[in-house]
Amino acid sequence: SDCLWIVKPHASSQGKGIHLLKDISELPTNTRNVVSQYVHNPLLIQGLKFDLRIYVLVTSFDPLRCYVYREGLTRFASKPYSTAREHLGDRYRHLTNYS
Repeated sequence: SDCLWIVKPHASSQGKGIHLLKDISELPTNTRNVVSQYVHNPLLIQGLKFDLRIYVLVTSFDPLRCYVYREGLTRFASKPYSTAREHLGDRYRHLTNYS
């Protein structure tokens, strides 16, 4: 299959321990992870993956009342996106939060 899987340790942050798999059977069974099918054709900006962080405060649900903070954050991967086998381990192509 042409599916890719993204594997994230269940209690980690800042991109630590995240990796991609081409074959789900390679997933270790002795650790706790969150596993998702990787987006096949992600939206890119100039060939780079990105994410948007927008801050919203919800003060009421009925009636719905929320406030969007004027400033947000955009983070970019630092290398062009590629799903070639030799690039699957390159976190700089796939992650925007590798601090």
